[in-house]
Amino acid sequence: MSLRVMTYNVRYFANMAPVKGAASTRRGLREISRAVANMAQLPHVICLQEVETRSLRSSLSHNPDTPNENQIQSFMRALDAAMESAGRTHRFRAHYFPAHTYGVGRARLYTTGLAVLVRNDVRVKRHSPDPHDITHRPTNRVGRLLKQSRICAHVTVRCPEGDVVDIFNTHLSLPNLITPQFYRTPERMGYGRNQALEIRTLANFISENKTGDQYLVMGDFNSLPGSPAYDLICDVLDVHDPFPDLVGASVFDLRTRWPTAGFMRFRMRLDHIFAGPGLRWLDFEDTHPFGVESRWHGLSDHVPIVGRFEPRSVRMSVA
Repeated sequence: MSLRVMTYNVRYFANMAPVKGAASTRRGLREISRAVANMAQLPHVICLQEVETRSLRSSLSHNPDTPNENQIQSFMRALDAAMESAGRTHRFRAHYFPAHTYGVGRARLYTTGLAVLVRNDVRVKRHSPDPHDITHRPTNRVGRLLKQSRICAHVTVRCPEGDVVDIFNTHLSLPNLITPQFYRTPERMGYGRNQALEIRTLANFISENKTGDQYLVMGDFNSLPGSPAYDLICDVLDVHDPFPDLVGASVFDLRTRWPTAGFMRFRMRLDHIFAGPGLRWLDFEDTHPFGVESRWHGLSDHVPIVGRFEPRSVRMSVA
């Protein structure tokens, strides 16, 4: 048995707007849907970060004929159409996990959340519609009001061949900008004390909810490979990052060789897929560095990571 997964920060489907990030557009929904539908091998599970519910920023991405539709519903409708156009028989079911709302009074300026899409030949054994809050909040009142909530979404799936895998989708905070530690190193991403505290909260949640040693933790960690946050994830979550070995690079080489996000001329590797001890990784086909021409180029300020794995017991039994 092998299972293919994907993690992708879609930036609210707003990267293709004239002012990038300012508004979500139907074009962004459509082009990302087409990119997924035309993959040579469709993922069984897709984890998305930075997905809105409905707000002033996301309003352009909604069809005027469906005024009550939220963003994940708009995306799933676009994805169904793209799958149909590409001649794919599979479809995806979406589970959405709201995280935060910024607004004035009743007006929602923008919202954020996570989504887990599960292919229709994969059974969802368990999922909680209420995500777990992992946010480390400042102690001062203004900081608490401005701080964006960060969550972890959990879905347990049963693969077509019967194996059960826990999927954890998350998006860590940026390092705290107003602490002395932030300015002591030039790298910064993954060097925030607040990130370490969120990782420990995340570790407790995963420990309490995983069903075994076959689990994945994926998403946008805002942390460079080899940073303190990255190393802490591998330690306290009892996971490993298989990407360096499979592409023949050190964790520090990945920072420049395989960036997953970009801003102006900056390139960073912030997105990761971590595997629990019960899983063995096979390949990362259809994964490309940010800025390289591929099906994902220009669709978001991140590119996805796509990986395929199998239970370690499969090869052990064959041997």
